Amino acid sequence: MSRFRYPVDTDQFAEIREQGMMYVDKTGLMFDLISKYKYVFLARPRRFGKSLLCNTLKAYFQGEKELFVGLKVMELEKEWRRYPVLHFSMSGLKNVTTHEAKTKLESLIRGYEAIYGKEPLSETPGDRFRDLIHNAAKQANEKVVVILDEYDAAIMRLMYEKEELTAMRNMLREFYQVLKDEGAYLRFVFITGVTKFTQVSIFSELNNLKQISMLDDYSGLCGITQEELDTTLRPCVEEYACNIGITTDEAYTLLKKNYDGYHFSPNGADVYAPFSLLRALDDRSTNYYWFESSTTTALIDHLRHYPSFNPLDFDGVVLSQGAFDAPCENAKTPLPLLYQSGYLTIDSYNALLKTYTLHFPNLEVRQGMVEGLSNYLMDTDDLDRDSTIINMAQAIYDGDLAAALKLLRSYIATIPYDIITKKEWMAKKNHEAFYKLLMYVIFSLLNSKVDTEVKSVLGRADVVIQTKADVFVLELKVDKTIDDAMTQIDDKGYAIPYEADGRRVTKCGITISSEARNITHWRMVDAGGNIVDEQKF
Repeated sequence: MSRFRYPVDTDQFAEIREQGMMYVDKTGLMFDLISKYKYVFLARPRRFGKSLLCNTLKAYFQGEKELFVGLKVMELEKEWRRYPVLHFSMSGLKNVTTHEAKTKLESLIRGYEAIYGKEPLSETPGDRFRDLIHNAAKQANEKVVVILDEYDAAIMRLMYEKEELTAMRNMLREFYQVLKDEGAYLRFVFITGVTKFTQVSIFSELNNLKQISMLDDYSGLCGITQEELDTTLRPCVEEYACNIGITTDEAYTLLKKNYDGYHFSPNGADVYAPFSLLRALDDRSTNYYWFESSTTTALIDHLRHYPSFNPLDFDGVVLSQGAFDAPCENAKTPLPLLYQSGYLTIDSYNALLKTYTLHFPNLEVRQGMVEGLSNYLMDTDDLDRDSTIINMAQAIYDGDLAAALKLLRSYIATIPYDIITKKEWMAKKNHEAFYKLLMYVIFSLLNSKVDTEVKSVLGRADVVIQTKADVFVLELKVDKTIDDAMTQIDDKGYAIPYEADGRRVTKCGITISSEARNITHWRMVDAGGNIVDEQKF
């Protein structure tokens, strides 16, 4: 049994502190933030600790000093004044109609009216919110703190439903407008969400809102930084390593590979996904926690609206900030949604050119993306697919790449041809794109069994598979020749980085025919240039 209790099923700050659960102290950053700004917006992916931060702010402004004993803010705060706090979690407004969202919002307001009173002539959510702020300020003789968590929950599913989006936006605009109009009564306003939307009044009318989402100083405000894992959580990592029978250094490597990799600003902190990391430590496993079936379904639904884009090609894309840190409503590509939702993150920043390189942050996210794409592309039995992947991995571990490719070829033959025409996302492109994406997805699925790196737009080999004894460098070509594939491996020097590490290196070109709808040729060559296997179908 673990010595530590992890907050894996609660975001309530008071509960975490009162029950002695593991807590990574963010109160120093929190205090710095509220000392500098009055209106603040923070965008972070789902399950990234935004709600916990909101609850921490609520406890602080309510003067619940006893909850902060031992935390950094105790050294900084000298007054501990109590403010009236209006905390609205908008998550309950997702996946409902505008009328239902209005009803739920009114219910949230009603809860505070029971404390501060309701004016009889107030009817709309905006009017009632305004009166609520006035009454709370008058009753407490203090300015009011407003916390809005997941402001965009009601809007996310409506991005492509213009009429319903307009109706929802208009309903919310009247509510959010109050925050600008009643500034004289407000001490602090904190708003969280996943994405940016231009035409919701938060951004079009609340023009004094400080967006801290890409500021280096607050890059570690949500999530767990590498420094925090190395210090506060090091005993947890040591216990985790002991429980699963590996060294502490190996545990750090394993956790980093699966859950690390998020960067939210040009030179910001290295951040782990907190929900996944704490679940892994608590479960003593390396499962994938961030994705759920509904998450991948929603992702694919979004990608259907961008038929000319292969999401795996975005791993390594280089672009300006405006191309990804932009409102999602009218985006011409899925990049803003993929970045702001956490499927892509900043890998590096070129200060001279002011460009960013984006990558999948870690194995958990990549595999979640791949799983979603595989279910969408294949429509085949999961048991058959998983069995093929396991058998391919075993063949690769045995050093028999040809056997793995034969299994793959047999599996592709079972995928019904009409799947392509059923998928409007793929049908709008062409068969070549379908098979290229299909191959990338299948090789990516292998990543859970063997160390597989799949191509990015930066130009590295299409697929590199590594085991303790072998390195296989693969180049895939659709409707081209095997010589084209082999020439690219050699001209680009894809195998060179692996030639000196003592393992057997095999270069393999693979051709796929969109007419034959399968692999039609492969050639394998050793480091000395000798053909070790070649098969043509």
